[in-house]
Amino acid sequence: VQLQASGGGLVQAGGSLRLSCTISSTYFFSIKSVGWYRQAPAKQRERVAAITPSGNTNYADSVKERFTISRDNAKTTVYLQMNSLKPEDTAIYYCNIIGSNFWGQGTLVTVSS
Repeated sequence: VQLQASGGGLVQAGGSLRLSCTISSTYFFSIKSVGWYRQAPAKQRERVAAITPSGNTNYADSVKERFTISRDNAKTTVYLQMNSLKPEDTAIYYCNIIGSNFWGQGTLVTVSS
């Protein structure tokens, strides 16, 4: 199973980015929750958002009301729309099939002040 993450970049504070995570396995995509995680320098990896196969979502408190996770079943892709970005959102963002060792390669998000 492969996860292809993309969409990172450099953005000013207050700006927006949309990350994409395309999963190669239709089977896993249809039965497993998918999460977006991030890891900032010298910090532990944390989960910022997750979505179940039925579309239920949850978010870390630090990103609630700013980030939105969604999924496109036809494209086997999970998105993370990030609005009102802050410098503290700067990190490498990873997607993961929750409960598995299947991870995307990471995409760097840098938010300048």
